[in-house]
Amino acid sequence: MTASRLPTLMIPHGGGPCFFMDPPPRMPTLWDAMGDHLRGLADQIGLRPEAVLVISGHWETDIPTVHAAPEHTLLYDYYGFPEHTYRLTYPAKGSPGVAARTRALLKEAGIASAVEATRGLDHGVFVPLKLIYPDADVPVVQLSLQAGLSPERHLDIGRALAPLRDNGVLIVGSGMTFHNMGEMRGGGSDQAVSASVAFDDWLTETVALTDSQARAERLADWANAPGGRFAHPREEHLLPIMVAAGAAGDDVGTRTYSERLGGRAAQSSYRFG
Repeated sequence: MTASRLPTLMIPHGGGPCFFMDPPPRMPTLWDAMGDHLRGLADQIGLRPEAVLVISGHWETDIPTVHAAPEHTLLYDYYGFPEHTYRLTYPAKGSPGVAARTRALLKEAGIASAVEATRGLDHGVFVPLKLIYPDADVPVVQLSLQAGLSPERHLDIGRALAPLRDNGVLIVGSGMTFHNMGEMRGGGSDQAVSASVAFDDWLTETVALTDSQARAERLADWANAPGGRFAHPREEHLLPIMVAAGAAGDDVGTRTYSERLGGRAAQSSYRFG
């Protein structure tokens, strides 16, 4: 990675507005480690980005769609949380220029895209960014996942967007490396926990491969990995890592945060470059 090239990231965004509300009484430190990791990312990255391009597990469209608003509203796409969490703010500006460059790069790669400016940033974007850049002073652009959820397609999208890294844009995949929340409510069985750890180990080993083609092939076959389909009954929260890995080029991935969330399910975060 050159001195001015930004890394790409895969980050966890937690559960709804979890960092801005009281934790469950039986697990008072549930989100502490994850929140501390997100708060430390700006210093860890070092370089200050000109803009952040976020691919969230909470937005799917028929073709990749770029949210190009110069000013953002927020989409409170979570349910049953305390009233104050529906009044959270994050007044970051958009970047129509970065949005246009994103679409141009996709077009050069033969990937059709669309643009919109009214949806608002979902909680997979504004919740973690409130911790990473709390002053909301870095412009934000959001890119959707493509319906069909093909890992190969999202790796291709990442490859197309790689030049943004040399133009001051931080590419962030926002999801969760484990997202079988139904299974893990109440703690989950020991067998379920073992499956989550097996997938986490496989993912950490895979992103660290120095052969980017071998890495891409393994990532594309994630559903056949140990614990893969258990960790992600539906893969929308995993696919952001495909974009981050595709944009990484030959830069290897390293795990920058890891814990057994609630003492049970394995959860990680990764940086490429």
